[in-house]
Amino acid sequence: MEKVTLDSIVEAVNDLPALPHVVVKIMELTEDPNTTAQQINDALNQDQGMTTKVLRMANSAFYGFPRRIATVTDATLFLGFKTVRSIVMAASVSDILSKEMEGYALAPGELWRHSQCVAMAARQIAKRNKSALADVAYTAGLLHDIGKVILNNTVKESYHEVVEMAYEQNIPFMDAENEVLGFNHAMIGSKLAEKWNLPPELVEAIAYHHNPEKAQVNKNITAIFHVADAVCMAMGIGIGIDGMLYPFSEQAMKLIDLNESDIDSVISQLTDAFADQQSF
Repeated sequence: MEKVTLDSIVEAVNDLPALPHVVVKIMELTEDPNTTAQQINDALNQDQGMTTKVLRMANSAFYGFPRRIATVTDATLFLGFKTVRSIVMAASVSDILSKEMEGYALAPGELWRHSQCVAMAARQIAKRNKSALADVAYTAGLLHDIGKVILNNTVKESYHEVVEMAYEQNIPFMDAENEVLGFNHAMIGSKLAEKWNLPPELVEAIAYHHNPEKAQVNKNITAIFHVADAVCMAMGIGIGIDGMLYPFSEQAMKLIDLNESDIDSVISQLTDAFADQQSF
């Protein structure tokens, strides 16, 4: 079989849809301190399907707002610009992440459930860590495995080889990806994040979510969502075939000052959020 090159994968990244115009607009507006909630409402209402998804998520148990949020303006005023930006990003990628991933043994919807779980866990851990970047952590968690979407479509036939190597040599799935393909899903995901002009700390967190000690731009964000990924693996949500030999970094736990009882608390909060289907 012809070896797949990084160039052909980057080409596949370029074939993936750009972020919808409305999402780009919302990201621009939420970066501008002079923006009003009404402007965000007006921009988002140009896409009714997206608006419906955003309001459904804003009313989920995860955000825990005590009364019903009926409009985008309300969501912006009650939850804040950054949270609305995160929810808009989630709404825009939910369809891409909901497809079946045969190469990773993930049924339809499982990658989305796992991604949303990691995003939620990362946000909880960041808040517990008193990080101002809770919503960046959420978005990083949401997109951390988006490279799987590209690899699944491009190199499906190589996966038997990757799986065999991982099990025979007892090495992490990502190391087997590197050996067989010359690159891995995390690297590819970070290329897509670059294409979407996402912040450098987010691009880095996606690239190094399996080996957080390599992070340079923001070690904390990368550590937070490495741990969040491990939490969702432990909960058995969207494990797929690459979760069986998951390398966990104790260093990441130390860096963000988390202990086992903190993790138990995060799992308890996530379990409540998972009971509410509006989160998905």
